[in-house]
Order: sequence, then structure tokens, then C-alpha cells
Amino acid sequence: MRVALLAWDYPPAPSGLSTAAREIAESLAEAGADVTVFTLDRTGRARIGGVTVEGLALPPGGGLARLRLWGSLGHLAAPLAFRRAVLAAHARGPFDVIEATNWYAPAVLLAGRRDLPLVTRSSTPAAFTRGTGAGPRNRLDGVAADALERRQARGSAGLIANTEAHGAVIAQAYRLSGRQPSAVIGLSLPPEIWASARAAVYPGEDAPLRLLFVGRAELRKGFDALLAAIAILAEEQARGALPSFRLDLVGVTPDDLPPDLSAAARRHLRARGRIDAAALTEAYTQAHVVLAPSRYESFGLVYQEAMAYGRPVVACAEDASARAFVGEPGAGPLADAVTGPALADALRPLLRDPGLRHAYRARTLAAAGRFDRASLGRETLALYEAARRA
Repeated sequence: MRVALLAWDYPPAPSGLSTAAREIAESLAEAGADVTVFTLDRTGRARIGGVTVEGLALPPGGGLARLRLWGSLGHLAAPLAFRRAVLAAHARGPFDVIEATNWYAPAVLLAGRRDLPLVTRSSTPAAFTRGTGAGPRNRLDGVAADALERRQARGSAGLIANTEAHGAVIAQAYRLSGRQPSAVIGLSLPPEIWASARAAVYPGEDAPLRLLFVGRAELRKGFDALLAAIAILAEEQARGALPSFRLDLVGVTPDDLPPDLSAAARRHLRARGRIDAAALTEAYTQAHVVLAPSRYESFGLVYQEAMAYGRPVVACAEDASARAFVGEPGAGPLADAVTGPALADALRPLLRDPGLRHAYRARTLAAAGRFDRASLGRETLALYEAARRA
């Protein structure tokens, strides 16, 4: 089967969508598919991991690059670039199926074609990643993005969700009819993560205890609650009620920290911005506990990564993926709500008790490895076949 996979970026770009795209592409290649990835983060063509990668970066000053600067209309720049490149390649050698993420609808202008069925694998909708209090221009921009995502999903010949709960959320958000073939398929982790995770020993108890957050400084990720919890625990640590600790914030820059954050809390934080794969491996290896207080995750790769390394995960019960992947196997405590006090209550016993940290570590290791490339590739190809028959 010849597959076109549309990606906003691709490794070594350090993002969740990039990691997912690589796992999808290489799992399909290992299952026997001929895969071409079209990505906007580079130019040129390369053969990587058994996959052909076509770079479609928009030339600065070009028509599509200028279009991208416009408000709502700018969302069409990338779909136009993807459509042009995919159809040109399709004319040279036909694809059997296209796959794309729902996020900002990169394949919306390819939806609904009978000669080239589109499968949408749903990540978090763009609406879920926007903050509150946006001005009229940003609200209009968001309405346009939501409409394009809905149009792509409705025009897809097949749909994939990472979990059943996520599939239900997507169906409601896009008001889907349920007529398309659909499947729930979990994502795998890259082989190098498994290799480094297996080699990573748990850090010693020398102060300070190392905490890790991997994500963006946004409401959906629970970043507000995370900072509120650190402020509470920092005051307790200053009084001698807790051991010393430090929180590394990966994906967060110093400018993301609010100006009214207390000096006590700032002393416990290190905002590291985006880091490469080697630095992320080191961050997981050095961490005693991973904090992932998301309000909503379509899948939660950070849960899977932390568990692969055998690190206890502090998450929140508001997120269905956290309940399934962290709460059910006992991989870490779940805060009752995404608030500073609730998150502090969940984290406090782990800071105080090394035995509790090691008990959670044993359970995370036992639960890790639930998803692999073999199942990802096999189940994805089965959904493709159903979409082609639809």
C-alpha cells in the first residue's frame, strides 16, 4: 500500500506531533507500506528510517508564506501547499490513502476525494489549546480553524482516535455522524526512547529532588495549577516541612512565567525551553517524579514516556487518558482537580517518602510498553483498508 502522511513537522523537531508522525510512518513502513511523509518544517527530499520525507517549507516572501500572515485566511496556506505537493506526487505514482492530523486541518483541501481516501487521526483539537481572553481577531481566527478541522473530519473516509474517550470527544466536537469507519489505535514510543529508558537507573536521594514537566505553558496542560502548587510547596519547604526540590520546565521559556510568581517559587524552577532529544533523555533520567497535570490529553505521550523510564507520574483525574494510563495501573497519584492545592496534595507525599516513590516506580515499569509499533502499523493498515472500501 502506498501512503501519504501529512505532518506539520518531523523528527528531529522536538514536538509531540512530530514524534507521533514518525511512529506512524515507521510502523507502517515496518508493516510493508510504502510511506511518503510531507512536512512543512524543511526543504528537500530524504530517506529516513525506511520512509521518504518530502520537505514543503514555504519560501519566505512567497505567495503562500504571505497568505499565512493573514488572519483567518492564513489557515489555508498550509493546506494549499500540502494539496499541491500530494496531488503532484499522486500523478507520478498514485497513493492508496492519505493520513493527516486534525490539528489545524492540513488535509482539508484533500478531503472528500473518491480517488484518494483521507484518514484523519485526531490529536487535540485546536480549540482545546487556545487560552481564554482572546481579542476579536484571535476569536475569529479560532472560529476559522475550528471550521476547517470540522470540514476535514467530516470529509474523511476514515477516522482514528488514540483512546475511546478521545474518539467520543472528537465526535461531539466536530458533530460527526458516525458513518465513517473508525478505530481506536494507541501510539507507540520510538525505539531509542525504549533503549535509553531501559538503561536509565533511578536517581539517588541526594538533594534536591528533581521534578520534571514536559509541555507548553498553557491552560490545557494545567500549567496554571502547576505553578500554584509549586508556590504552595515552596513556602512549606522554606519552613523546613519538605526536602529541597527543583522543577525543570521543558518546553517553557522564562518569558512564560507570570510576573507575579513568588520569589520562593522561582527559586525552585528552571525554565529550559525546547530541548533536543538527547537533553530530553537526560531530563527524564535525572527526574525523580514527572508532573503532567493536564486537563485534557488526546493520548498523553508524556505519560507513556515517563512510565517507560519508570518515573512516578503526578497527573489529574480530570483527564480521561490520565485515569486510564496513570490511575488504573497505579503509575502515580491523581490530583482530584486541576488546581494548585489539589496538585500540591498529590505531590507532597512523594516529596517526603522515598519508599513511596520507589513503589510507584515499580508499578510504572510493570505498566510500560502497552503500545508497540507492530500493533500500531497492523491496526492502522486495517483501518486504511476499511476507509478505501467505504
